[in-house]
Amino acid sequence: QVSVLYFARSAELAGLRCETLSVPREITSLQLWEEIVKVHPRLAVIRDQVIFAVRQEYVLLGDQPLVLQPGDEVAIIPPISGG
Repeated sequence: QVSVLYFARSAELAGLRCETLSVPREITSLQLWEEIVKVHPRLAVIRDQVIFAVRQEYVLLGDQPLVLQPGDEVAIIPPISGG
């Protein structure tokens, strides 16, 4: 189980700021994103803009393998506009 943290637009789309999800221990970042989108399909609209962080380190969505430990934090950070 990992803690998924949602920020800004991802929190609006998911309807919450954090939750615990059960995912495989060994998974690619893209597969992890797909697992999250299964639970919150509305997040699919930000896929190409989202920044993913696992254990407070940025991760690109792709084929790189992740080895998740119970309690790891996964943050979904959409682009933040400012001026």
